[in-house]
Amino acid sequence: MNYFDPRVLTGLKRLTLRARFVVDGVMVGIHPSQAKGLSSEFEEHRGYAEGDDVRHIDWKAYAKFDRYFIKEYREATNLKATVVMDSSASMGYASDGWSKFDYGSTLAASLAYLMLKQQDSVGLITFSKKIERIIPPKAAHDHLFAILKALEACTPQGETSVASVLQELATSVKRRGLILVISDLLDKPEEVMRGLKQLRSRGSDVMVFHLLDKDELQFPFHEPSLFQDLEEDLRLLADPEVIRSAYLKTIHALIESIGLRVPPISSTTLSLTPPLVSIVRWCVI
Repeated sequence: MNYFDPRVLTGLKRLTLRARFVVDGVMVGIHPSQAKGLSSEFEEHRGYAEGDDVRHIDWKAYAKFDRYFIKEYREATNLKATVVMDSSASMGYASDGWSKFDYGSTLAASLAYLMLKQQDSVGLITFSKKIERIIPPKAAHDHLFAILKALEACTPQGETSVASVLQELATSVKRRGLILVISDLLDKPEEVMRGLKQLRSRGSDVMVFHLLDKDELQFPFHEPSLFQDLEEDLRLLADPEVIRSAYLKTIHALIESIGLRVPPISSTTLSLTPPLVSIVRWCVI
């Protein structure tokens, strides 16, 4: 599989993905949950009620207070994660042979591998103007090949609508988990942020990987060229030397207006092999 690059996995194998906030789950795992159960992490005492299992009575507390208390523990659960992959035509741009989609797919496959290795469940959603394909999260090891197969079969095409897809996801999320968004975010920034915040407001942790090609950041063109929009039938014949300043100002304004807050731990560029995309901004919403 092209996206199952051993060099990438070698560099990522020591990473551990965990939700920052409390997540829900149905299997015993390594992530904290709001549900109280009988794991090894003590949570609190509560008064005994009729029907409680006497095996959970804290006899030391009874000896001290002459009252029955039940020991409650914080239940550990597995993480339910969904990789949301942008497959619109703009993700197909490649300055050095590897497109943003190739890069993002390698990242998606590596993250899926890591999460399945630590017995978390992971799924995949691909989208352009609308959601194209959904692979529900599972924790089975052979589920990885379903994800890889879907990435291999996907070709970047169509217009993008990051904001509307995120808003649609926000209304359909029923259980807390981790949402991993991989996209160039070339959409209206205020609507993109609205969609991300809606996802976060539903209780899910949201991590964003913002992919941009180095050409998009540096605009290294010099000769008069015909620029073509990958998603719409738009063409512009222009002299790069004339429009470079305005273009760079616009793209940097777009990046800043999206307003992703990058915590110190992720201030460095995430390095995959080969490092053809010069920026991978990732952050937690």
